[in-house]
Amino acid sequence: MKRVVCLYTLLLVLLTALCITLSSCGSENARTLYVYNWGEYISDGSEGTLDVNAAFEEYYYEKYGKEVVVNYSTFSSNEDMYAKINSGASTYDVIVPSDYMIQRMVEEDLLAPLDLSKIPNYANIDDDFKGENVYYEDDTDNIYSVPYFYGMVGVIYNSSIVAEDDEQIGSWGLMWDADYTGDILQFNNNRDAFGTALYYLGYDVNEATEEQWREALELLKSQKDLVQGYVMDEIFNKMKSGSAAVASYYAGDFLAMHEDNEDLSFFYPKEGTNIYVDAMCIPKNSKNYDLALEYINFMCSEEVGVANALYTYYASPLTAVVENAEYQETMAEVHEDAMEILYGDMAASVPTQAYLNLTPERLTVLNSLWEELKVESSIGIGIYVCCAVILGALILLVVYNVVKKRRWAKLYD
Repeated sequence: MKRVVCLYTLLLVLLTALCITLSSCGSENARTLYVYNWGEYISDGSEGTLDVNAAFEEYYYEKYGKEVVVNYSTFSSNEDMYAKINSGASTYDVIVPSDYMIQRMVEEDLLAPLDLSKIPNYANIDDDFKGENVYYEDDTDNIYSVPYFYGMVGVIYNSSIVAEDDEQIGSWGLMWDADYTGDILQFNNNRDAFGTALYYLGYDVNEATEEQWREALELLKSQKDLVQGYVMDEIFNKMKSGSAAVASYYAGDFLAMHEDNEDLSFFYPKEGTNIYVDAMCIPKNSKNYDLALEYINFMCSEEVGVANALYTYYASPLTAVVENAEYQETMAEVHEDAMEILYGDMAASVPTQAYLNLTPERLTVLNSLWEELKVESSIGIGIYVCCAVILGALILLVVYNVVKKRRWAKLYD
């Protein structure tokens, strides 16, 4: 009997080991696609939306009979993304940089040319984002990116805090209005933060001289005492909750915030603003080039394009999305002027300029000025704290010595 039990036990152990081995083999056979994108920039299945990455995994299995897993991670700025890709510390298959960063990465040979024959849905991209209109790609023989979303930067303000008759509404000046000290949010990346100052001053954001960059720095320094904080994704909670009154950010994000706080209003500054394109690229060191092309093609389909556009509220470069009736109706429910803000006359009513990759010399100047702005801010607060501590210590020392002398004087009287 013991032998039978032992035999059964042995068989059970072997079967368990076999199942674990088979399971392990299955997971090893599944390819992993590494995608690196901006935060809150893809339909993720929340609140009944399409889970795009899960849908791609299912689509790929149905088409090829092979498993794929999408490993999806996010970044908060182009500079953070660039630093990670340039270091080579991590390998990604699909990334979504902005225009000027794509230009830089092409020039530094960090991106792989795309085989458009394997991206048939590229035909869905509007002609305004092809050929000569791709201002951030200089290599006419190769194409390194496929547009994902585009848009413009504007100013968001809380109409329950900011007076509707404020003369600065419509101007970058609202970001420097002392009436809202402690309630203003500024970009926490050097290109966009300096962009707000350069546009306000009327300077070219790509060709500004070092003297003009320094003038922008002084303007940003004058804003420091008014600013509640330098933020990126944190802007959502702050503006939606009403804990901040004024901020510069992207039009699509304004629509998302307005859905939760109808007191929020938006304008494109009359002095001019940034227009940008975020596009899908494949890093040169990608280990899954063909799989990455399949993913990009999937993202350019009408169904996925509509799902992403309705999730993010950013302007889509896919013609089929913009003309989609469901998309238009839903956007009108989000905000009565949503299509006007993203695609209409409102977007065309102010001067625009796209960021281009700066020369190494200008990049050095920009990075240096940004550090000066941020470090001075931190040092300024630190100095005040240190001075207060030292002053307090000195006072305590003086009081201690006075008390000590009085005690000694009493002893010898």
